Amino acid sequence: MPVNRRNALRGGALAAASTVLLTRPAFAAGAAPSAAARAVSPVPAATAPIVAAYRQLQTGINRPSPERAEALANLGRVAKAYNASMSVAGGGAPLWTDLPLGPGSDYTTSMYARLRAIAVDWGTPGGALSGDPVVLDRIKSALELIHASQYNENVGEIGNWYTYEIGIPYYLLHTLSVVAGQLTADQLARYLAPVKRFVGDPNRRANNAAVIETGANRADKALISIVSGAMLGDTAWIKTGLDALTDVAGGGAASVVAKLDRAAGDGFHVDGSFIQHDTIPYPGHYGIVLLTALAGAIHVTQGTEYALPQALKDKIYALVADSFAPFVYAGALMEPVRGRMLSRQGETGHDIGHQLTVATLVLARTATGRTKTDLNALAAKWIKEGAYAPILKIPDPERFAPGPDLVATPGIEFAQDMLASGARPARVVATHRIFGQQDRLVHVTDDWSASLGVSSTRISRYEAINGQNLKGYHVGDGVLYTFLPNAKGHYTDAYWPTVDPLLLPGTTENDGPADPKFGGVPVGPNAHTGGVRWDARHGAYAFGFTSWDGSLVAKKSWFFTPAGIVCLGAGITGTSGQAVRTTIENRNLGEGGRGALLADGRRVPTDLGKVSALRKPRWVHLENVGGYVLLDDASVTALREDRTGAWRDIDTGANTKGTTTPNTRRYQKLVLEHGVRPSNATYAYAVLPGASVVGTLTASLAWRVRANTPGVQAVRLADGTLLANFFAAGSVDGVSVSGPASVAIGLRQLAVSDPTQLQDSVTVTVRGRSVTVPLKGTFGATKVVPLY
Repeated sequence: MPVNRRNALRGGALAAASTVLLTRPAFAAGAAPSAAARAVSPVPAATAPIVAAYRQLQTGINRPSPERAEALANLGRVAKAYNASMSVAGGGAPLWTDLPLGPGSDYTTSMYARLRAIAVDWGTPGGALSGDPVVLDRIKSALELIHASQYNENVGEIGNWYTYEIGIPYYLLHTLSVVAGQLTADQLARYLAPVKRFVGDPNRRANNAAVIETGANRADKALISIVSGAMLGDTAWIKTGLDALTDVAGGGAASVVAKLDRAAGDGFHVDGSFIQHDTIPYPGHYGIVLLTALAGAIHVTQGTEYALPQALKDKIYALVADSFAPFVYAGALMEPVRGRMLSRQGETGHDIGHQLTVATLVLARTATGRTKTDLNALAAKWIKEGAYAPILKIPDPERFAPGPDLVATPGIEFAQDMLASGARPARVVATHRIFGQQDRLVHVTDDWSASLGVSSTRISRYEAINGQNLKGYHVGDGVLYTFLPNAKGHYTDAYWPTVDPLLLPGTTENDGPADPKFGGVPVGPNAHTGGVRWDARHGAYAFGFTSWDGSLVAKKSWFFTPAGIVCLGAGITGTSGQAVRTTIENRNLGEGGRGALLADGRRVPTDLGKVSALRKPRWVHLENVGGYVLLDDASVTALREDRTGAWRDIDTGANTKGTTTPNTRRYQKLVLEHGVRPSNATYAYAVLPGASVVGTLTASLAWRVRANTPGVQAVRLADGTLLANFFAAGSVDGVSVSGPASVAIGLRQLAVSDPTQLQDSVTVTVRGRSVTVPLKGTFGATKVVPLY
């Protein structure tokens, strides 16, 4: 079922990701431009190639195909509607009746976004409004009206700084790049005057010069400066934008390609992590915004005197495989690296995945040799696997992708160019990778993948700002995300507005209430979050959990194997007077979803709303989802229910708010009840994604639980390897540690990490031999030491 999500072009952070990029002439051979397009441009000849390349990013390459025709027809439908409802009478009347004029940032971005839609359709060969002189005059009038009343060099920043310094400038540049040939030099200078005021120095925040721009914001401002400077022939501004990428003014301290060797902090890190807002793992939005802007900078300057140095381009190319590809499943970005964007109706994991795909294709176009092949292979893989939301078929032109605004015909055309070249999709490769500098991991098998949403004193429990992610209370409390090949749309299909936010899989929580002060970007109270990698198929991860009010604590571990994930909890102690529960599963079965539920071979009733108490089952199996093995004597509560919610319930942001349309989805819950005021309660179960009934029955042969206490949790694999999480100095199975550590021990080597990221070293004693492993400055990374 393809995604059909509404993205109401309201600007905000979506506008930041708006450089969908291509590298062919705007009009293909044999396709003559209109008379309007042949007009003499006021852009200086020396910098015109940059502007022409940027126009291409909006209007494409005119590569004929049924998919392009369909996308362009959808774009035309929206552009015609915006044009028909737009009034350019002036006299204080708004352009659109639902977007009132006036100071502030709530509506101006949407005005420019709608105008951008009209302009792009006007400038695209074959567009419904293509070359229409009446439409062109209306675009010109609208530009003048919005400039005079809403966005000029004399307005003050009211509301979100981002709107003035990034959001509006991007949409404005999109529009100007298309119609620049129909404007005078004075008009261009006038419309770009506010951009010069707000983005004249891309290194700093215009409304507070003490703020040094970092990460995606810096990259966006750099590209805006390069293109704006090119439109005006302002070579100094172009150079300032180019220098901002590597922070020449600041000595490289805020370079967007620098690899930080520390925990948290905005930007890329040496272990492949990407952080924005200082404590939020963000490869699934801001990282892609940054990558898209970098791809844009390479694209528009290619072949000019302003081209980026090869060494810088090579660093940018390498980011795709290192920081982004690990978190892509079925063409979508995984939930725990998407921050507050979980709540955006117009930016599902598949939508931002399309944005990554197109940015990767652009980078491949400018690369050569093996780099080009590898980038194309990743893009081809994501396109092939993205059947739930096909990148070449966009039924709703107001969806986020491929590209952030409307239907991005350039993205479709460029993807088809790559596919026609015969590029071979990259293979799925088993991977277990821990990103200690952003408290994230990814576990990839041949059939399924998994990741965790956790937090620490370094990384926030959630991000809930700007009216977004309004029910993300527990997304950093140990959520186990599983990704299955037969449920590629699980998290995209209205999951976040309908799921029970108090019962997310993997979490141990009080039965309410939610934090009355919920909001912001609070870090967790405990430093102990992290794990150890043994090999590409095995690893352990630990989490010292404390609830938002301190009334509930638990020690939690996950042990990852090719067959599934062993989940252990110990020391579960609550004082709130609320019931305490651990959620094994809370699966979105879709609208009216079905699937038999078995417990020890017996069918469990699945009548909606009927609670089933499963007394000490050894295993449970959910059809088309997988199996669950109970490793202790716990009973399980099973409930199938329909839940209804609207995207507006979780996102009321001025520029991003979702619709009030109700969505109903069916869920299967499996919950462990620990009771009221539990003291040192435990749990032990295994999640087997995609397993058959037989596979569920035999899975436990792959491991044995060796310890499950507040001090140490451990399993031993079938080959004898020990995976253990120590929350303090202690021992298990003849292995001792001097302090908190995650360890993996085989016959000949030892792997160790410090999940607290606070210790200089840890001493491990194995079979009578003590090894002191230096861990200072490793920031949770695994150190491997030979035992003999």
